[in-house]
Amino acid sequence: MTSYFLSDLHLDDGHSSRLRAMDELLTEASRQEADIYILGDLVEVWVGDDDDCQFAQQLRDTLRRHGERTSLFLMHGNRDFLFGTEFADDVQATLLEDPSIIQLNGQPVLLSHGDMFCTSDIAYQQMRQFFRSSDFQSHFLSQDVEARREFAQTLREQSKKSNANKPAQITDVVEASVRDALNLHDCSTVIHGHTHRPGHHDLGNGLTRYVLGSWERCGWYARFQSELALECFAIDGGPE
Repeated sequence: MTSYFLSDLHLDDGHSSRLRAMDELLTEASRQEADIYILGDLVEVWVGDDDDCQFAQQLRDTLRRHGERTSLFLMHGNRDFLFGTEFADDVQATLLEDPSIIQLNGQPVLLSHGDMFCTSDIAYQQMRQFFRSSDFQSHFLSQDVEARREFAQTLREQSKKSNANKPAQITDVVEASVRDALNLHDCSTVIHGHTHRPGHHDLGNGLTRYVLGSWERCGWYARFQSELALECFAIDGGPE
C-alpha cells in the first residue's frame, strides 16, 4: 500500500500555484489509490466551516475530488485547528487526532503536526492550549465570519513579529519530547511537520524522526511504498 504525507502548505487566496500543485500531487496519489495524510497547516488560516469565500470553496472542491477517489485524512495544525466535522464530511475526509498511530508495512508509525513537541516555547504551548479549548472555540465561532477574519489577520501579524524575535532552537522540537512520545505510544518512527525544517533524523535506540517541509518554492512530501522517503518538487510559478 502506498501512502503520501504532507503538511504546511499554508494555502490561501494569494497562493494559487500551491493549490494547483497540491491538486496535481493528490491526483497522482489518487491514481495509485494511495492513502493521503495532510498533517496540519493545510491553509494559512481557517475561521470556521461556514466560511463561504471563493478560496474556501475552491479548497472544498479540490479536496472532495480526491476524497471521493481514495482515503483522505486531515490533522489539525496551528493554523487550521478549526476544521470541523462539517468540513471533513464535505470533502469526504477523516479527521485525525494529534497524535495518531497508523500501520505502515505492519509497523506502528506516529503521526503529528509537530507543534506539541516544541516544549521549549512555553508561551506558544500556553497559547496552543487556549486556542484548542472548547470555551475559546465556542465563543470565536459564535461571531460573524468577517469579525473572525479580522481577528485571524491580527493574530497572524502578531505571530510573525513574535517568531521573528525567538531563537531558532526555541521554535524547533525538543527531541527528548519526541522520544518520550514515541516510547509512550510504542512506536519507533514519527512523521511530523510544523517546524519548516525538512529532514530525516536518527534519534538513537532505533528511533527515527521524519520532518515534512513547508510549501514555498518547492512542495515537500513523504511517500511510503516499501520504505519512507522525503521528496520535493518545484512549484510552477514559485512563491506569489
